[in-house]
Amino acid sequence: MNETKILKWGIVGASNIAKSWMINAINAQPDAKVAAVYSSSPERAKRFAAETEIPKFYSSLDTFLGDQEIDAVYIGTRNDQHEAQTIAAAEHGKHVLCDKPLALSVDGARKMIKACADAKVIFATNHHLRSSTIQRKLRALIKDGVIGKPLAARSFFAVLLPEENRGWRTESAEAGAGVVLDISVHVADTLRFVLDDDVQEIIAFTANQGIAAPSIEDGVMGVMRFRSGVLAQFHDSFTVGNDLTGLQIHGTEGSLYAEENLLQRPNGRIHLQRDGKREEVPVGTIENHYEFLIHEFIEAVNGHGRPFATGEDGLKSVTIATAILESSRTKRAVTLSA
Repeated sequence: MNETKILKWGIVGASNIAKSWMINAINAQPDAKVAAVYSSSPERAKRFAAETEIPKFYSSLDTFLGDQEIDAVYIGTRNDQHEAQTIAAAEHGKHVLCDKPLALSVDGARKMIKACADAKVIFATNHHLRSSTIQRKLRALIKDGVIGKPLAARSFFAVLLPEENRGWRTESAEAGAGVVLDISVHVADTLRFVLDDDVQEIIAFTANQGIAAPSIEDGVMGVMRFRSGVLAQFHDSFTVGNDLTGLQIHGTEGSLYAEENLLQRPNGRIHLQRDGKREEVPVGTIENHYEFLIHEFIEAVNGHGRPFATGEDGLKSVTIATAILESSRTKRAVTLSA
């Protein structure tokens, strides 16, 4: 009887997200294990490894990537570091799961996809929200025609960014700060997934509402026009502490309302309003988003299907985020190329 091959993972970046979610999600798989962590700070690498019970730690990226025991890497560093680290990992033959946004530019994201394709390694984007049980149920309900033809959508991802997650996200434009690259990329991917559609045109306004540095946006509102004609409003923010995250999808025959479904913890509920009646939709056990995403990634590595959010999905999110920022700057609608 053949033994199950264990996919050994390396963590790039000793981040809060890695500690709170990703390491546990990887180690929860029967065929995966975190084997090493890299941080540019030797002290942080050592401390992080001890706190998370990771056997090995490195402060040299090249030495880390040269570790033959590591099969795949999760990249959870600052936004401006994703591109170079992904390309380096691919050149060392490692499969890559990279946090969003893939890069600070569309060209950068394309280079990452090409590097992984050339190296024949699996490349995926950590768009965990599409992995949510709630989002998968919404997509299935829409495909089943429960609300008829979709006409419009609304997304609410206005939260108060925790103090521990601010830092470069609210202060450093060079690192890829701002709500658009942090939250709107997630919303773009989630809407694309749920509607099974692509964005054609965007108009948006950004604002600085007191949390981010003066030159950095911490709030955004806008409208996406999808290729099917669906119009989707979105509100993303670092500054709102008393709203519920959610999605609304309105069709010719009914409306779906999802609440508390755009957060990291597995949570949420769906209501269907149709024919003058409102009822909760059973969704069963709500799975851990990250564990589902990791499972699908490992399946792809083993030759079964593809990652749940591919590099191409990540590229489209970067393209949409770039268009949001351009629209805000120019005060004009931006059309996305096919």
